[in-house]
Amino acid sequence: MKYASLHIPSEGIYDWLIPNNNPSIILANRIYLDYAATTPMAPEAVKALCGSLTLGDNFANPASLQHNFGERAHERVENARTKIATCLKGKPSDLIFTSGATESNNLAIKGIALGYRNKGQHIITSASEHKAVLDTCKYLESIGFGVTYLRPDMKGKISVDQVLSAITSKTILVSLMHVNNETGVINDIHQLAKALEQKDVFFHVDAAQSAGKLSIDLSESPIDLLSLSGHKFYGPKGIGGLYVRNRKKLNLIPLFHGGGQEHGLRPGTLPTHQIAGMATAFELINNTRDADYKHATALARALTEQLSKLGDVYFNGDQEQKLPNIINVSFEQVSSESLIIALRDEVAIASGSACNSGAVEASHVLRSMGIEGDRLYGAVRISFGRYTTVDEITWAGQRIGEEVTRLRELALE
Repeated sequence: MKYASLHIPSEGIYDWLIPNNNPSIILANRIYLDYAATTPMAPEAVKALCGSLTLGDNFANPASLQHNFGERAHERVENARTKIATCLKGKPSDLIFTSGATESNNLAIKGIALGYRNKGQHIITSASEHKAVLDTCKYLESIGFGVTYLRPDMKGKISVDQVLSAITSKTILVSLMHVNNETGVINDIHQLAKALEQKDVFFHVDAAQSAGKLSIDLSESPIDLLSLSGHKFYGPKGIGGLYVRNRKKLNLIPLFHGGGQEHGLRPGTLPTHQIAGMATAFELINNTRDADYKHATALARALTEQLSKLGDVYFNGDQEQKLPNIINVSFEQVSSESLIIALRDEVAIASGSACNSGAVEASHVLRSMGIEGDRLYGAVRISFGRYTTVDEITWAGQRIGEEVTRLRELALE
């Protein structure tokens, strides 16, 4: 088989990034199919990131506007902010940089809850959200807020009617993800936003898995708060964003205090290098979104056909209204833990959210959909992306099939 070759432009001081000064990184005998957990950085993003690290580059503190070094770094940050906001068709002044989607989700949910608690103390979310949302809501419950956890249907979808029916006079916020990180199922956030616009309720969207993969037009969809994560779209880890519509008019309470950066909503020295890398990656993925989607669709079709031949295979979640790059599948008589361990040195797959790694537990997402028994405990998530090749998918599908067959035979002994 052939393996993916990733070319990184070499420019002098960046040579240290490339093992043995070899521009081709070969993943021999190892296939990475856990893109939903994190993506490899795009070479263009690596180059942009490295351009803000050393004395000859824009390394300075972007808040140090007393001198030219700081001004240059500040300009790079603001250019990055404009790039990202333009891709979302929003206002640059409404985009706040954070450390990632987890912080963005916390800032959005806690910020609205604490800022508007005198108006009401009820929040609506779903039982299939990421733990960054669920745990935040659990915290708010511990200090007196009421939270309604909507249950998705068997396909993993939340309907507009469900959301509207749960709204009370005390509701101040609805928080729902755009794309589920375990199943890839898509919520219609545009329709939800339009429906909620008629209500006096804020709408927060966790777009960690969808940003760059699906079109998000904030000029058309009246979403109030939108969370982003750089490392989900080929950018660096440790950087993300929160879009806050009409930031100046919103009473969003910050999580941290000190410094005043990001209009006081997210104080702390801005990581210019990570911001530059994130913006470059986001601009790139928005420019290649259609091609990436077609590539992922072809890979998904090939892998689905291959796995279906094994028999007693269940694909979890809506298979029509979903991102093609995430496949959640259960194999009868095979536990997810056994399959992942059997493949760990050759094919990287997962049993659910990477934030639960190390914990052997059933998926709360699938359980919220009403999935139980062997189908629940045998579910694995296979996710891929821009750098995954057809040959890799074919070989990985073959290895998965071999291990599923072997484990089934062991179960019969």
